[in-house]
Amino acid sequence: MRVGIIGAGGWGTALAVLMGDQGYTVDLWAREQEVACEINTCRTNSSFLEGVFIPENVCATCDMEKVIKMNSILLIPVPAQHMRNVIRQARPHLTCDHILIHAAKGIEEGTLMRVSEVIAQELPAGMNKNIGVLSGPSHAEEVARGVPTAVVVASYHTNVANLAQETLRCSTFRVYTSKDVIGVELGGALKNVIALATGVSDGLGFGDNTRAAIMTRGIAEIVRLGVALGASPMTFAGLSGMGDVIVTCMSMLSRNRRAGMRIAKGEKVEEVLASTKMVVEGVTTTKAAVALSNKHNVELPIASALSKVLFEDLDPRKAVEDLMLRAPVPETRIRFEYIPEPSDPTIGSL
Repeated sequence: MRVGIIGAGGWGTALAVLMGDQGYTVDLWAREQEVACEINTCRTNSSFLEGVFIPENVCATCDMEKVIKMNSILLIPVPAQHMRNVIRQARPHLTCDHILIHAAKGIEEGTLMRVSEVIAQELPAGMNKNIGVLSGPSHAEEVARGVPTAVVVASYHTNVANLAQETLRCSTFRVYTSKDVIGVELGGALKNVIALATGVSDGLGFGDNTRAAIMTRGIAEIVRLGVALGASPMTFAGLSGMGDVIVTCMSMLSRNRRAGMRIAKGEKVEEVLASTKMVVEGVTTTKAAVALSNKHNVELPIASALSKVLFEDLDPRKAVEDLMLRAPVPETRIRFEYIPEPSDPTIGSL
């Protein structure tokens, strides 16, 4: 059994450990030569997943063509903003026999595309049916240590989701399937916005009440935008939605929450991003979420306030005060008008 992984960051390394422990031969593509060398010689990846032993049956390489040609199933856990360039690099070596399961949690800046849309746009039309997304509450550090975890794989095509489920599942990694690609991708992306906001709240010294308010009202915002974009509202009550919001907003393993805490204490966004090799997806996703809300006339008070803190130097305490003093409204006022998405992702606009 063999599987290829494109991307040796924290999540890619964790997936390599997961698959290696299941007995797979894992070909892991790393962008940096020093990362590949460390994995192969020391069985560690101190740059992205410190303190984790990487099994001997994981082989790291900087030769993407080799990884692609040796594997029909490819997991692609690279950040959303890098996905287009990675797919362009991979495209000459891909065939219609390859299954591509991405694990990015973001929205492409500028185009406002979901990651599966970015991948589909870069590949021949015949390969659209081979794309899936892996999401859900899954810290890389815990997955690599064998902590029981549940995730979801979504694809427009059942055979793709089922194949990914069968490949990934084991006694510590339970995999569910879904056809709601839009909902699963948006849930995974937008929860990072809410995690940044809860981090700001925590950094200001507020308590559990405030965090709970941000999380629950944040989920309401995710549902509103998701439904407007064609997702099923029920998806956000699942793993890529409520589950992802809980784990990302409550844990200190969350880089988005930690970033929000630092910003609340006075650090500039640029300083926070420059201080780590890990990508803080929530920053660019906040900008994208606000742009999408404006485009589709959807109200996102928390995301909008966070955007002003991140990009307009609004004082975080003033942002919280503004949110608290908004005009009073009923708690439940979402009108769901869900129209099932087409099974073929080439139908409709991207």
